Amino acid sequence: MAKEPADPSLAFAAQLKASTRSEHEGVDHHVMAAEPFSSLRHYEKFLRLQHRFHGIIHELYHHDTLNQWLPGLNELPRLEKVEADLDALDLAIPARPTPLKDLHPETALGWLYCSEGSNLGAAFLFKETQKMGLTETHGASHLAAHPEGRGLHWRQFVAQMNALPLSSAQQTAGISGARQAFAFYRQALNEIFQPIEAA
Repeated sequence: MAKEPADPSLAFAAQLKASTRSEHEGVDHHVMAAEPFSSLRHYEKFLRLQHRFHGIIHELYHHDTLNQWLPGLNELPRLEKVEADLDALDLAIPARPTPLKDLHPETALGWLYCSEGSNLGAAFLFKETQKMGLTETHGASHLAAHPEGRGLHWRQFVAQMNALPLSSAQQTAGISGARQAFAFYRQALNEIFQPIEAA
């Protein structure tokens, strides 16, 4: 059940961060417990996880209203890069999952916050892939930094979100969307990395 924003005086992105801190930390813990970079087999599972997540949100990046709210959004999806990484490593590309349907744009903002925020935090993950001999052009393109840099891209994205004239109810819907995204990712992780379900 969606909760009221933690502090209405906070900017929208800050509310999203504060309201999903425990969910975010839980996902981070489970990802590291899965040791996704310990072997190519584990990395394949990680790519399948990424494919499932980016697959269901792919159409959000091309949503008309969301692109009006967040100009340039349609240039940011990473599903095709995940598929390119699988192909580069001669790994099977899964069928694309059923995309999210009938999602209110403000709820979708929460999903996009999680997706774009994960790219900011992917710097560490990208370094781990480099230890495996992978690069931004071979096997790890979806983890590479935005051309303008991770930090600048994230600040620009957050500024766009914070500039939206959202009502309290719309902000609450966004927080609900972010929680849904973290819950989906964690469930998918547990299904794909089954041995760590109890971790």
